[in-house]
Amino acid sequence: MTTPEAAPALSTSSAHIFADDINPTSIRDFLVTSDEQLYVIYEIERTIREIKRERYKRIALQFPDDMLHHAPRVFDILRSRLAYDTHKIVASSLDASDDELAKQTQSLTVSEQIPETRLYILGDTSYGACCVDEIAAEHVDADAIVHYGRACLSPTARLPVIYVFTVQSPPNISKTVGDFADVFEDKDQKVILMTDLSYQSHLPDVVVALQGKGYTNIHEAEVKHDPSSPLPNRTVPGEVSSEASKLKEWHLFHISDPLESLLLTLSYRLASIYIYPTQSPTSSQPQKSFTASTSRALNRRYALLTSINTVSIFGILINTLSVKNYLNIVDHVKHQISAAGKKSYTFVVGKINAAKIANFSEIGAWVVIGCWESSLIDSKDFWKPVITPFELEMALKGDTERVWTGEWSSDYQRLLNGSGDSSETPDDPAIPLPTTTTKNKVSTPEENVDDNLEGDYDSEPESEPPDFDLRTGRYVSHSRPMQSHEATCTIFSNGGPGQGLQSNALLRRARGDVATVGGAPSPAAEFLQSKRTWKGLGSDFEIAYEEDGAVVEEGRSGIARGYAHREAEARV
Repeated sequence: MTTPEAAPALSTSSAHIFADDINPTSIRDFLVTSDEQLYVIYEIERTIREIKRERYKRIALQFPDDMLHHAPRVFDILRSRLAYDTHKIVASSLDASDDELAKQTQSLTVSEQIPETRLYILGDTSYGACCVDEIAAEHVDADAIVHYGRACLSPTARLPVIYVFTVQSPPNISKTVGDFADVFEDKDQKVILMTDLSYQSHLPDVVVALQGKGYTNIHEAEVKHDPSSPLPNRTVPGEVSSEASKLKEWHLFHISDPLESLLLTLSYRLASIYIYPTQSPTSSQPQKSFTASTSRALNRRYALLTSINTVSIFGILINTLSVKNYLNIVDHVKHQISAAGKKSYTFVVGKINAAKIANFSEIGAWVVIGCWESSLIDSKDFWKPVITPFELEMALKGDTERVWTGEWSSDYQRLLNGSGDSSETPDDPAIPLPTTTTKNKVSTPEENVDDNLEGDYDSEPESEPPDFDLRTGRYVSHSRPMQSHEATCTIFSNGGPGQGLQSNALLRRARGDVATVGGAPSPAAEFLQSKRTWKGLGSDFEIAYEEDGAVVEEGRSGIARGYAHREAEARV
């Protein structure tokens, strides 16, 4: 074995410590030096006007992660301006005459006329940055929230919101118009002009320039707080308002890169979509518009649906606590899963990542309840599929009923509007007994009991034919564990027709039955009992220790700076 001549280099040499290849554009946003730029980007004047008009006293400032470096400066500007305006009111009253001063002094109170305004920075959002974080704002008892950056504009449940879209540098209008003319040579074509919220203030200038070139059927999509609109959060042409199907006659020219959820939503509704990306600071090449293609993404989403039709346990991931009606869609999803004979569990884990939900290996697929922007989670890092409520509705349909038309939606409000009140259970005893629907017939519980009493007890009942798993090419006979449990319990329910049979007959556990916890079926307990190899310390199924544990002794008490011992207490 040869001895090395010199020690190996385990760290960067001193000659190359400062030779890191740092891209100057990566820190460009950190070097906004002038307050004038912050006034424009963060719309300071409009924010102050709305705070003063509504007389808010406690305001939470919510910044996304990529804008947190501006938060202290924006905070100082707002605080100084609000304090300056308060002193200005007092100074103007002192310059008045004695009579006017006396009248103003009698009517002036600190709580009504000059409220003390307090600002708070929300540094880390509970969920997605596009959603308003009402939970964090309520921790400081805020009256309102100022939301900066990209926003989903979903209706909130409790607090008023001031949206600041953080104005970005305007695109080159002449290049944008020239590229538009190359794509749409016919000046009578119906085209919707749309852009990201950060560039929305520059859109009227582009529309005026296009109209000057002779384009007559240009619709400027203005901001509208309605995610359920045919164009999410945007206005639609007049003819589309009266007849939504006419949106198929319009083309879309989108300035800046849209979200994938927006592309998937609009791909089925419009004739075509063209994207004009904004100029990238790192690219010297001129940007050219291109046609948006969503066929591969839609095929991937449809493949997820066909792969989870045999899943027996679903996890419901709540990705918002602020969006209005989120509890209604949770109940709606639970009802759909239960009606399909499957089991669901609800989880609240904050920001979703693959490591968190990988801990629950029992779950076969996850349903995300969130805003229309954050509901789409398309990543290969997740162990199990993550779908939206719309995709769940498609997945629970039978193979003969599931027809993929290319339509896709991430707005759960559309599902609630179409479902009505079907998830409510009537309490009127005069209402007939519910029926059990199978693929062959519809029967009442009494008929089910008679059929089972006349059957052969030595054979295991099959309430549903097996489902075919397209991934493995095999049939799955127990993809609906809750349905088989209900069929078994119908005969032996208290007060039912099979009450006499309950004390005289011996019931053998069917192969498809699941374990129960407290009398309720639990597929998760069945998974724990049959499939998990490690069941934790002191499992309920097996308690075996290799050696005796240590003797339990009374420990110290008190606080860390001075523990109280038994001897010291005895002396006292």
